[in-house]
Amino acid sequence: MTAKIPADIDIARTAQMKPVQEIGEKLGIPADALHPYGPHIAKIDESFTGTLNGKKNGKLVLVTALTPTAPGEGKTTTTIGLGDALARLGKKTAICLREPSLGPCFGMKGGAAGGGYAQVVPMESINLHFNGDFHAIGAAHNLRSAMLDNHIHWGNALEIDLRRIPWKRVMDMNDRSLRQIVLGLGGRGHSYPRESGFDITVASEAMAIFCLARNLADLTEKLGRIVVGYTRKGKPVTAGDLDAHGAMAVLLRDAFRPNLVQTLENTPALIHGGPFANIAHGCNSLIATQTAMKTAEYTVTEAGFGADLGAEKFLHIKCRKGEIAPAAAAVVVTIRALKMHGGVKSDDMEKENIKALEDGLCNLDRHFENLEKFGVPPVAAVNRFSADTPAEIDAVTAFCKSRNVPVFLCDHWARGGAGAEELAAEIVKICEKRDNPSFTPLYNGDTPLFEKITRVATELYRAGSVIAPPAVMKQLADWEKAGYGDLPVCMAKTQYSFSTDPALKGAPEGHRVTIREVRLEAGAGFVVAICGEMMTMPGLPRSPAAETIRLNAAGEIEGLF
Repeated sequence: MTAKIPADIDIARTAQMKPVQEIGEKLGIPADALHPYGPHIAKIDESFTGTLNGKKNGKLVLVTALTPTAPGEGKTTTTIGLGDALARLGKKTAICLREPSLGPCFGMKGGAAGGGYAQVVPMESINLHFNGDFHAIGAAHNLRSAMLDNHIHWGNALEIDLRRIPWKRVMDMNDRSLRQIVLGLGGRGHSYPRESGFDITVASEAMAIFCLARNLADLTEKLGRIVVGYTRKGKPVTAGDLDAHGAMAVLLRDAFRPNLVQTLENTPALIHGGPFANIAHGCNSLIATQTAMKTAEYTVTEAGFGADLGAEKFLHIKCRKGEIAPAAAAVVVTIRALKMHGGVKSDDMEKENIKALEDGLCNLDRHFENLEKFGVPPVAAVNRFSADTPAEIDAVTAFCKSRNVPVFLCDHWARGGAGAEELAAEIVKICEKRDNPSFTPLYNGDTPLFEKITRVATELYRAGSVIAPPAVMKQLADWEKAGYGDLPVCMAKTQYSFSTDPALKGAPEGHRVTIREVRLEAGAGFVVAICGEMMTMPGLPRSPAAETIRLNAAGEIEGLF
């Protein structure tokens, strides 16, 4: 039984943080290349990141998970614990994470800076606004929106069809009321009325571009390729056509510098960008990951949710665009999630139930199979909770051994890096055997767009059929004719099931995947396929976390963690 330890926030507030310049020194980053945001946070200047081209990459380790429960399975916590464990083994290590969105922080999930003794700090600053990066992304995106409507207001020289403007506005908050809106009401002086809506910032194309650009020049070029609408003849209109991409890049210049912080054990952590993996590609910024790989022996990074979502997009989108590949993948496993996939209700997940756990192992097996399809060796990291019993742990261990997948019980939440050293040692062993890691994609660039969607749905989700209305099929065909057929696909799907039905647990097969809508993100370089009822602007739960978040008499934040 894991001993009771203080709350996450209490641990974070007593952390012995080192000056950020000392953390930079661990990666060979000189102090004059850091832009401090207080004593413990800094942005890394392009004068340093720009010098790393041509340097040899260190090993890249991906952390993914089985299909999660609503509270999450501790993937970020495991990423941090594994990074600290590698550092304890004497490896020069960097951790790469996404920035938390205010939507989940004030909605249901809470903060995203780890937990227990496996945290990144300063925790409150990371979870709230963190250097203003997301606000800059939202401002750049909405500047594009304003310039689009302004162009139409002043005569519409490009002959943009008001009925064919897919570009929406964004904000970093859950607000279902803004999903569908009408713009331009109020008469002649207020532009032309048209239907539109809002997405959450993390689902925006500006966020995707931010996380996939290699440098400022690449960022500007990608922003210019954004398709914001179509003419009456069906010709795409881009941000470059409206001369908006230069100003967007100006708003993003400072935010584009990777953020450097540290763990409780003073391991360097680069936290930058934050797309969701259920509605976007779910990985931290490419420039942060590349900076880490050029300066550390081992880089540990996470991809959102299960291996059917974040890991798939990490490989098909981020790795292929960045020309990188993971040497190994740690799959976070929890006993409670396995029991849920075996039919146990959320209120009973803390009760021992070997039968339900064994029934739920099919979900874990599916994630192992999916990673093996790509040729990436999985390692099971059992994130231990206090309610886990020895019999349940033994059942998971026996199953993983029967699958020839290394398995390790991890106590990093309670013990920090020391609780994940065995996992780290196995990761090192695998990485040392793979000098030039690679992976096998499910599709190539010349695969037709709908076939790319179908392969992901049938091979990873095990769907029996994939259907799309005629309008979606025509849109995909039009994009292929326009030269966008070589783009990868980004599936927007519920994270709670392999299917598009969040209530369908375990490892369902033969289900139907319906593609409701497709979106072209030409600047980011992929096509989004929205499955089932998935929304790109989430709503708040019945009792949002914001109801209990407040300042106490000392001015300290309570209720966020």
